[in-house]
Amino acid sequence: MIFDDENTIYKAIMNDDKESFIAFTEKKEFDKNQCIESELYPESEEGYSFLELCCYHGAVDCFKFLRTKFNALITERCLSLSFLGGNPDIMSECLKMQKPFQKCMEYAIISHNIDFVTFLMNEYKLNINLECCYQYNNLEVFLIYLDQTKNFNTCLISSPCFHIPSLCEYLISQKADVNAKNEQGKTPLHCAVECSDKVIAKLLISHGADVNSNKYIFGAPLRYAIYYKDKEMVEFLLSNGADPKQKDLESESLLQCAINRNQKEIVELFIAKGVNINEIYASGETALHIAAASNNKEITELLIAHGVNIYAKDKNGETPLQIAEERNNEEVALLLKLHIKA
Repeated sequence: MIFDDENTIYKAIMNDDKESFIAFTEKKEFDKNQCIESELYPESEEGYSFLELCCYHGAVDCFKFLRTKFNALITERCLSLSFLGGNPDIMSECLKMQKPFQKCMEYAIISHNIDFVTFLMNEYKLNINLECCYQYNNLEVFLIYLDQTKNFNTCLISSPCFHIPSLCEYLISQKADVNAKNEQGKTPLHCAVECSDKVIAKLLISHGADVNSNKYIFGAPLRYAIYYKDKEMVEFLLSNGADPKQKDLESESLLQCAINRNQKEIVELFIAKGVNINEIYASGETALHIAAASNNKEITELLIAHGVNIYAKDKNGETPLQIAEERNNEEVALLLKLHIKA
């Protein structure tokens, strides 16, 4: 790891140690165009230049040296990273060369710097990303958005992930629609499922939230709970009227989804609710074909125990056993052979 050793050029940047940094640049092996890739920084395919690292760490002295000595290029990413680094001098220099864009606003929200956020709103008319607000627990910026826009519906959609029931109650009291949808079809209940908040989910349902709303790209709230492997939320939604037999916009059943997510206990819940385990899906498969293809022995055993048709054929005329053998899924293949009548 390049940061383990205190005596590296990267440590010099992190500490804004200009003298050490200059010493590194005077070495024969120094490459001014070198880029670094590290999980410490936002994901990047091409890595980060020295100047970009200075922006990220707020290393203003090293930043100025690179600009003076090497005329280092100020990129768009330099500007966006300066909103994470938080050094006003670096930001000012970057603003001379680049125009703020939406990533700058996201980083300003992440940094919890309200001055940066209002600056970008007022001077450059950049929008506040509400998902970014709740992902990084920035309630203050969320409330600024609410105060300035009075968009109660949009705010209600994102509000559950702050885990403040009274906030949701307030928005509903202001006539926010509990079934409001964003551009992707996401509702407040989807958001409550996403952040696994049953208290707020119950609150929304009590005010008329549609537990089976399936216009979201990830499907109904129940499918969303499966996606997050949240058995307790699945149980809660089922107990509040969620339909385990519904399909998403791509015609995938919830049982398919649970098997694909390797969720045996959720599969059990659906079987108990009467879901047809022998249904032939739009893909031409049955539940057992899917379990066999993924070498899921436990779910295969569960389906067999509940009377699944082990001889069913998919659209290509293949049985679950043939699928398991083709994929060298030996455990499932052996299990299926044990239940096939000679």
